[in-house]
Amino acid sequence: MAGELEKITVKGTEASKEPDFPGYVIGEKGAPGLVVLQEWWGIDYEIKKQAKIVASKGFRVLVPDLYRGKLGTNMEEAHHLMDNLDWSNSVQDITACARHLLQEGSPNVGAVGFCMGGALSAVAAIRVPEISAAVVFYGTPNPQLADAATCQKPVQAHFGEVDGMKGFSAPEDAKAFADKLEKAGCTHELHMYPGQGHAFMNQSPEAVERKKSMGLPEHDQSTVDLAWSRTFAWFDKYVKA
Repeated sequence: MAGELEKITVKGTEASKEPDFPGYVIGEKGAPGLVVLQEWWGIDYEIKKQAKIVASKGFRVLVPDLYRGKLGTNMEEAHHLMDNLDWSNSVQDITACARHLLQEGSPNVGAVGFCMGGALSAVAAIRVPEISAAVVFYGTPNPQLADAATCQKPVQAHFGEVDGMKGFSAPEDAKAFADKLEKAGCTHELHMYPGQGHAFMNQSPEAVERKKSMGLPEHDQSTVDLAWSRTFAWFDKYVKA
């Protein structure tokens, strides 16, 4: 078992707006590292569950609290928090987390994120030298923050075929993202899931109910299991190796 998440203070980088910031760690110190990046809700029950799943596969996990303790309890609040996020400073948060894991003894560090965190995991692969590989769930980066056509790290991406978030994670956005990765010549995979919309990886009981209240497609655990298996195969190859 991976145990429970422990709240820690992470030292910021020289370019960070704060000297330090909060985060959560779980997993054996010195194991291959993964920075796990939150959805627009904040550090809630779902991202904590995902961190535990990742840690159970033999990784040391660090989850930066990008909102500094704030939570979105409904879509309006979550949208407000994401709109007000300093994305450039979040890149520094990811850099600081990767450095923290490396200093603890992790031989390599990857990044995985969901929704907002998915976009940031893509940014990490493009802009954070300490990140060895990334897995992106239903989120694409703003090209002004990070141009996927310049990516040189292995990236695996997962999107739903009926995701309606146009401009961010709709099928055409996923394809455009993959096309840029192809142009960059970096190793990549794009997986599209039939009948799945946004947030299909949310699997805690509370999150499944939340998806239902948002009108998203029915939860399908087999899709979740398949996506996790692909994710861990990717990280086993590019972070554990």
